[in-house]
Amino acid sequence: MEEAAAGGGEAGRRHPAAAGRGGAGGRRDDRGSGGGGGGRMWDQLLDWIRCRDPRSSGGPGPSPSPSPSPAEMAQREAEQELPEEKGPKAEEDGEAARGLQGAGPNFQPPEGGFGWIVVFAATWCNGSIFGIHNSFGILYVMLQSELGGGGEEDRTLEFKTALVGALAMGMIFFCSPIVSIFTDRIGCRMTAASGAAVAFIGLLSSSFTKSMEVRYFTYGILFGCGSSFAFQPSLVILGHYFKRRLGLANGIVAAGSSLFSMLLPFFLKKVGSIIGLAHTFQVLSAMMFIQILLSLTFRPILPPPCDSHKDKLASRSMKQQCVSQMRKYFNMRVFHRRTYRIWAFGIATAVLGYFVPYVHLVKYVEDEFKENKKDWILLVCLGATSGLGRLVSGRIGDCIPGLKKIFLQVASFMLLGLMCMMIPQCRAFEGVIVVCLFLGLCDGFFITIMAPIAFELVGPMQASQAIGYLLGLMAIPMTAGPPIAGYLRNYFGNYYLAFYLAGVPPIIGGLVLSVVPLVHQRMLKKQQMDSGKDKMLVLEPVMNGELLPGCSASEAHI
Repeated sequence: MEEAAAGGGEAGRRHPAAAGRGGAGGRRDDRGSGGGGGGRMWDQLLDWIRCRDPRSSGGPGPSPSPSPSPAEMAQREAEQELPEEKGPKAEEDGEAARGLQGAGPNFQPPEGGFGWIVVFAATWCNGSIFGIHNSFGILYVMLQSELGGGGEEDRTLEFKTALVGALAMGMIFFCSPIVSIFTDRIGCRMTAASGAAVAFIGLLSSSFTKSMEVRYFTYGILFGCGSSFAFQPSLVILGHYFKRRLGLANGIVAAGSSLFSMLLPFFLKKVGSIIGLAHTFQVLSAMMFIQILLSLTFRPILPPPCDSHKDKLASRSMKQQCVSQMRKYFNMRVFHRRTYRIWAFGIATAVLGYFVPYVHLVKYVEDEFKENKKDWILLVCLGATSGLGRLVSGRIGDCIPGLKKIFLQVASFMLLGLMCMMIPQCRAFEGVIVVCLFLGLCDGFFITIMAPIAFELVGPMQASQAIGYLLGLMAIPMTAGPPIAGYLRNYFGNYYLAFYLAGVPPIIGGLVLSVVPLVHQRMLKKQQMDSGKDKMLVLEPVMNGELLPGCSASEAHI
């Protein structure tokens, strides 16, 4: 009660009228409750006398203050009662208020703490998933060794084996737009844990079969889809815990992913030759089981955005609700931009040969140089320089203004295509290692600079959808590339033509991407000319800022 009285006195110094009425109320309470509240009565009386001081009222003698309205009285009484509400319920309300504030622009992430555990979980997720996919060259050889045999059936063996890994990698990108919807609807933790569980089932079931057709489903579909659902939320959740250090967090995740890509090929080569392919799949499934547990740390600290159209949808028919939801989640406005269409087409063309070296390079070295003891070094070099390229390209991209940073992707695709064509020209195993170093560097530059370019093309509000659609478009050519290369190897008996043709799409894609800045400049000039004509037609002066809806120009000064 003393705290309440002190709060009333403080409020009285701020609002004299409220203090006067509060003091009278205090006397009535003291009379009703006996003499136990005498001290409080005198404190409130002194506050009332102090507020009636001529120096406070601005005139000689006590002058009556205007009586407040009923709404003001209720608000002031609520302000005086706030200090008393410090129980658990008030704390919960405060946390809820802070959570709601987190959805606004004033939200400040913790920048550490539990967020570092989330970074570790995201690092394990990215490293284990892409480490397995990038090491498929080792599994590719093991799959062929397990099938073995000869005769007519071997004519399509390269094609069938390459299709297993290509399906898994393609499903990661194909499911990206769908994963975005699930992440928004059920949250990062549930989406990532469910995806890791599906990937675990896919790898574990792949160990119990030797049929290539069954592995199309278990490894290609289940493991690929599960990887997509587990991977994408691991990037989204970082924005809940970091803002100022988000670049550092992403750098740690990228470096950890590259570390997995460096170590896993060596591990698979040494362990796989001892325990066999079936037990190797079981060991890899254990990594996905760990990912299920780590995904439980993806606890979002931002509340999900409220759906303002929920009441409107309730009054519509089921068909109208379905159409409205489809338009909400599958918004095609990004394709209305000509620059985005050109950019997406260029990247989708380039990735037709992007995944070919990851799948066929180990087998090519065994066929060409009879090297089967150090072939894992190639994938280690790819992973090492890919991590270096991701770290360096992020810094370089920050120094390049606007859409000019797209020339980093142009250079990376052009160099990647040339390096693919250089593989058949290498006459020694060491030459292939040098080529792999440049291939990994191109991979790092291409991946890291993708998101900043999307922000430049469509803006921050549509960047997420732009990236999701782009990844979906990349799925088909990325899935088709390795099987086509395997078919060419079966038909011609060597990989020469396969690697030559694998270098053509990246070069074509790079040339297409080089057109994007030019088209963008033309569009900007046209917009400036149109805006100049509109300014000439304006009769009234332009106000500083935008007018609110329904507000005329004559009311803008209010």
